[in-house]
Amino acid sequence: MRGTMRQTSLHWLLLVSSLLCCTTNQAHLTVSPSSSQMFKGQFVSLSCEEDDSSAGWTLRRNTKRETMAKCGADWGRSGGSSCNITDIDPLDSGEYWCESREGATSNGINITVTDGSVILQSPVLPVMEGDDVTLHCKTKTTNLPADFYKDGSLIRTEPAGHMTIHHVSKSDEGLYKCNISSHGESPPSWITVTGEILSADKPTTTAPPPVSAAPPLVSAAPPLVSPPFQLVFRLVCHLVVFCLYFISTLIMVSLYRHRSTGNYLPVSMVMTTLTQAEQGFDDDCDDVITSVTTEHHF
Repeated sequence: MRGTMRQTSLHWLLLVSSLLCCTTNQAHLTVSPSSSQMFKGQFVSLSCEEDDSSAGWTLRRNTKRETMAKCGADWGRSGGSSCNITDIDPLDSGEYWCESREGATSNGINITVTDGSVILQSPVLPVMEGDDVTLHCKTKTTNLPADFYKDGSLIRTEPAGHMTIHHVSKSDEGLYKCNISSHGESPPSWITVTGEILSADKPTTTAPPPVSAAPPLVSAAPPLVSPPFQLVFRLVCHLVVFCLYFISTLIMVSLYRHRSTGNYLPVSMVMTTLTQAEQGFDDDCDDVITSVTTEHHF
């Protein structure tokens, strides 16, 4: 009975170790120029800022004409973990994200491309409550007086063509657009306000909707942790795993020294059983990760 309990404890120790080791390096997507709207014909560069280049991050996108399309194969020009679009087109409007060989994903960014003469330059990522946000209503040549709208209602007219919202709150979240007399109206862009601390390395769980007010093409990528916290977490993970394996080794030595003939399995058989259990758990973990990734993109 005591031998069975010890064997069960070893199983649990190794399963927990496998779970803690089942972590994936993350990446964060950036776009240059940093705007959710682009003029047709602009040069646009997207980059996966990686914690670990060995993860093999690549750019993918969903548009009205394609899904899960890979940079270099279906669109754009790939250069390692970045992708360039030399002459962007309205058909390139959609959601973009980074994806690793293991199927992990970064934050998603929605880009709207217009062949009109006016765009609203707004943040590509959600903004934090309390921050100031500046919106620019731009033409291809110069800045002119512009009317700014939120959810279809006029907010105010700005002579310089840009509007600053001071100390934003959740009530400022919504669909924004602008209009320049004699030039036209920009496409709408959704601005998300969050209470969580955001940085270039911490995306959010909410992505702005595409060109129309309809739901996004795909849901936003799962939240990631910032590199400093991730490094601490991985260090703690490794320390815990080391401690668990050290404890399991002590238990194995104890089993070997105190077992009675016929009452316990040989150590080699116990280790074989544990290895099989660990492999099975790793397979389950991979299935869960694949399932979550698939659900995210569809």
